[in-house]
Amino acid sequence: MDVFRKFRRREAGLMLAAALAAMVIAAPASAETPIKFSLDFKFEGPSAPFLVAIDKGYFKAEGLDVTIDTSAGSIEPINRVASGTYDMGFADINSLIKFRDANPSNAVKPVFMVYNKPAFSIIGRKSRGVSKPKDLEGHVLGAPPQDGAYAQWKIFTQANEIDASKVKIEAVGFPVREPMLQNGQVDAIAGFSFSSFINLKSMGVPTDDIVVMLMADYGVNLYGNTIIVNPKFAAEKPDAVKGFLRALVKGLRDTAKDPATAVDSVIKRNDVAKKPIELERLRMALKDNILTDEVKANGYGAVVEERLAKSIDQIALTYEFKNGKPKAADAFDASFLPPAAERKAN
Repeated sequence: MDVFRKFRRREAGLMLAAALAAMVIAAPASAETPIKFSLDFKFEGPSAPFLVAIDKGYFKAEGLDVTIDTSAGSIEPINRVASGTYDMGFADINSLIKFRDANPSNAVKPVFMVYNKPAFSIIGRKSRGVSKPKDLEGHVLGAPPQDGAYAQWKIFTQANEIDASKVKIEAVGFPVREPMLQNGQVDAIAGFSFSSFINLKSMGVPTDDIVVMLMADYGVNLYGNTIIVNPKFAAEKPDAVKGFLRALVKGLRDTAKDPATAVDSVIKRNDVAKKPIELERLRMALKDNILTDEVKANGYGAVVEERLAKSIDQIALTYEFKNGKPKAADAFDASFLPPAAERKAN
């Protein structure tokens, strides 16, 4: 009987040990960190790098559970991230610099530059009498109030000696911006080059009638859209921020290498998107805004402090800083960037 009891106790002990071992094996090494991320606009071609990083499991490999939402313009993500509604976002750094000045207690961090050259543009039509900046005088400009390009309007007018009092500004919504230019209700619009040009072209507006004045080619020497982070989230989960950026670099590389495949990640999330249109939009963004000479030399994500300082000087020409003009080192936080060797462009 004693032998039987010993056998039963030994058997029970082995079963318990096996069960505990199974629980350890089944339990994840660490729970995924959720990140709520706000895009700057709809799911269009240029959003491919973010979506590729999801679809290829790059965020997941970093221990992150990333959800990505659209927004109504490149200024809206600033408010979302500042309020803590979103952990991270994609927004115009120039608007963020102004926001940080107006809200010094809420230092939303820009941590990774994506649009090394901004897509800010004024788009006119020759048939409406707008072929160059000065032509805007005496005409109507349609501009969404939340548009990142329109946020630079004062700099653009000053750089091109435009009498702004002679330009009628009509506040328009994003959905009707290009249709209003197509129909002649306005003579020009403010927008991102790859959005407005491709939209007008797809609407049947002759390409030789469309004039894209990329602000960067007309004296507006700024950086563009950057990854931004809620300061509380950055302080509490710095490794998650670094992991997000590592995954994004992979998404950028894959997108640059094979745009035609990368854009499929956009199409499956946007029922009304057409692949040829979004692919052209993506290729335009890669060429003009993402893979610049500076990025090819320095890699994805970084800024050149001297250039950023000059852009802040230009912002100061039309915006009065309430808390002193920030230094470039304070306007961009490079501490979360992967090492330069890991950020090399294709």
